[in-house]
Amino acid sequence: MSTDPQYVMAIDQGTTSSRAIIFDKQGRIVSVGQLEHQQIFPRAGWVEHDPLEIWRNVRKVVADAEASAEINARDIAAVGITNQRETTVVWDRTTGEPVYNAIVWQDTRTQKIVEELAGDAGPDRYKDRVGLPLASYFSGPKVKWILDNVDGARERAERGDLLMGTTDSWLVWNMTGGTDGGVHVTDVTNASRTMLMNLESLDWNEEICADMGIPVSMLPEIRSSSEVYGRGRTRGFLPEVPIAGILGDQQAAMFGQACFEKGMGKNTYGTGSFVLMNVGTEVVHSQNGLLSTVCYKLGEQPAVYALEGSIAVTGSLVQWLRDNLGIISSAPEVEPLAASVADNGGAYFVPAFSGLFAPHWRSDARGALVGLTRYVTKAHIARAALEATAYQSREVVEAMNADAGVDITELKVDGGMTANELLMQFQADQLGVPVIRPEVTETTALGAAYAAGIAVGFWYDTAEVARNWAEDKRWEPAGDEQERGRLFRNWQKAVTKSFGWVDEDVD
Repeated sequence: MSTDPQYVMAIDQGTTSSRAIIFDKQGRIVSVGQLEHQQIFPRAGWVEHDPLEIWRNVRKVVADAEASAEINARDIAAVGITNQRETTVVWDRTTGEPVYNAIVWQDTRTQKIVEELAGDAGPDRYKDRVGLPLASYFSGPKVKWILDNVDGARERAERGDLLMGTTDSWLVWNMTGGTDGGVHVTDVTNASRTMLMNLESLDWNEEICADMGIPVSMLPEIRSSSEVYGRGRTRGFLPEVPIAGILGDQQAAMFGQACFEKGMGKNTYGTGSFVLMNVGTEVVHSQNGLLSTVCYKLGEQPAVYALEGSIAVTGSLVQWLRDNLGIISSAPEVEPLAASVADNGGAYFVPAFSGLFAPHWRSDARGALVGLTRYVTKAHIARAALEATAYQSREVVEAMNADAGVDITELKVDGGMTANELLMQFQADQLGVPVIRPEVTETTALGAAYAAGIAVGFWYDTAEVARNWAEDKRWEPAGDEQERGRLFRNWQKAVTKSFGWVDEDVD
């Protein structure tokens, strides 16, 4: 009987929870551990997480997943990490203590910093180098805010006492020893979301770091997405297990969806939604409001790039209907409520709670519910909320097709909202192409597992990964094309009503 490890573990450190998922050789889920963490909202537009809570939860979910599968660390060939991107942690390399809460990707407090950095050059000041417009979304300005606003932080950073990273870096540093020799690394996909990495040469841009006042000594070493970065600390919860894969969550979903060929695309429906298209080994600079980003890099192989459309609010809009308005008492209730009416009743919901991301990049936008009459009921509002996800995704796909010069012919989908069949059908109708859900919908965690497994030889290559991918369900476009176009035009009109709501005189 073989004594070789039979499983790979993925740690999926997400926006609302941390999970550990154990996969077998066929990419099937063996067990899951999951814990939610607190969402901290100190002020309007501010969103924080406690890094120490996240670290505690990760240890617990790993133990839970192992116990559920009745295995231990000796049975695990490698661990891959996938994480909420852009969310930023700054901590003391000597004590291991964060100097401030993690500032989450949704947080908009850095808008003034972003505007000051843009100056006369505008939001595209760094875009040719980093692939990103200046926006509060990205990590660099978040680090600058912490250094500017936490007492003594800048002096400590300049002395070399502080480290920064996205949550992958925070976890790997702790998992490999923390203050006792922890490895301070990130991968190219996460580094490409900081606004500090040269997109083509894959190294830190010291000039931009200087503009933001960020000492380069704080930054993690940039590595590929699939290699052994270190091993679990001997006295830790994964002793001597290779930590061998890191991918930002959306790139991990691309990997898990086996989008390895140029022109392949996917949409992940989570807290927000993220559409990515593989554009090959050459950077494509967007002319239509999209981001140029790294898709993945395997060991010494050339990096593969992607175009990305980031949508801030999709699944979290359903949570808002539940938690803030009480229209539903649980998220799954939104589908039957929305399906109880034939259409949106003329109502359109623009969920610009923290501005609009791609393709508009309007930080001055705020949420709008328009087209209301006395006819509109809570069912119409529920339907408008679901439709908003599909309209936003269509905007991004159309921009992507224009940039890439080739149209997406089908859209692979994953994430929690893909269980909503009303939404999936409406998405196919709006795009005019099939929408396809895989058998394993936990593609984010699966992608991280694949990257780690390839690094240690558990899986041979991406071709083996692609053979594991299997379709669960597809939705073909239906309905009247003229009516689909009318709905989308009304949505575009509604979007313009969300602009310009931020009062610049109020901090």
